[in-house]
Amino acid sequence: MHPVFVSVVNAEPDRIWIVLAAICFLFGSVYSAYALAMAKALPRWVNLCTLGVGFILQTGFLYVRGHAIGRCPITNPFEVIVFMSWSISLIYLVVGSSYRLSLLGGFTAPVVAVMCLGALLLPASRPALPQAVNPWLEAHASFSMIACGAFALACVAGAMYLFQERQLKTRQPTSIFFRLPPINALTVANTRLLWLGFGFLSLGLAAGFCVGRATDAWKVGWSIVVWLLYGGILLARSQRRVAAKWVARLSILAFSLLLSTFWGIRFISETRSL
Repeated sequence: MHPVFVSVVNAEPDRIWIVLAAICFLFGSVYSAYALAMAKALPRWVNLCTLGVGFILQTGFLYVRGHAIGRCPITNPFEVIVFMSWSISLIYLVVGSSYRLSLLGGFTAPVVAVMCLGALLLPASRPALPQAVNPWLEAHASFSMIACGAFALACVAGAMYLFQERQLKTRQPTSIFFRLPPINALTVANTRLLWLGFGFLSLGLAAGFCVGRATDAWKVGWSIVVWLLYGGILLARSQRRVAAKWVARLSILAFSLLLSTFWGIRFISETRSL
């Protein structure tokens, strides 16, 4: 095992849950890549099992860490990344099973694997001290992170849609084209994932306004901008003012903006509080 991983696991033993989860996700990623490269059918159960086991291991970490600090474990960058990757796994297990988009898991596994590995590379941080729990604040943070998971999968589905569309336009589809879900199924999945994420984001915002204490203006403004952005995409789509390919592109653009501004606003907020 890499020395960096060994040092942080020794400092925070509960990280072993994430190490094992990352191994599961990496296995799913490698198997999916192999199946695509060899033009073989990808059994649906493979992604469900690898992501399912990884999800259980992530849940184990969240339970242990949450029990130790007495609240939702999103108190530092490591925990935030793990919770977001857990949300992506959760949404896939629900959506992938419902729509039978087995290969969506092949594209999801690398995303959560990279997130887990990236989180493990972060240095060990001082554990948060137990404190009184504000249920509204906990709900706000949890719903917002789950919304990010849905938006991440919408981004993945959007990228798959654009790839399929490009293959259709060239009229010379590669073997991968026949392994990916039909373009209509990707359109439906992308739209429903956006609605799911928007619903959780709305719940998170509503809970945030009920926290009952002063909130950083930067975070409030950023949250409202993201809510308006995704709401605008869905409104335009529901009124058929934009084509499916533009919804796919906007899903990627919006999630990229969401990630880039998330860390920027977090840094500004922490700097202002010094």
